Amino acid sequence: MEKFARQAFGEGVSSHEKLSMSRDSELFRVLNLHYNKSNDFEVPDRFLEVSQITLREFFTAIHSGKDSDPSWKKAIYKVICKLDSEVPELFKSPGCLQELIRE
Repeated sequence: MEKFARQAFGEGVSSHEKLSMSRDSELFRVLNLHYNKSNDFEVPDRFLEVSQITLREFFTAIHSGKDSDPSWKKAIYKVICKLDSEVPELFKSPGCLQELIRE
C-alpha cells in the first residue's frame, strides 16, 4: 500500500479522492497474487473497499508529511482495524481447502 501511495504522490496526484481501486487495477492484481496465489477464492467486494480506504489513508499521511514520524503507520492501522470483518466459519476449519475443492 505504501509503495502505491508513494508512487501516486510522486506522479503528482493531489487528492486522495482521485485514488480508486478496481479488480482491474495493478494494486488489486498484486494483492490478489500475494494472498490468493492460485485464485481459489473469489475476492469479496468489501476487500476492494477496505483496500481503497487503506490506500487513501497511506496517501493522505504521505501527502501531509506524517511519514516523517517513526510511528506514522500506527494511526493508519487504527483506522484499518475498525474495518475488519469476521473470518467466515468455513475458513476456520482444518479441512478448508479440501471442502472447497469438493464444491
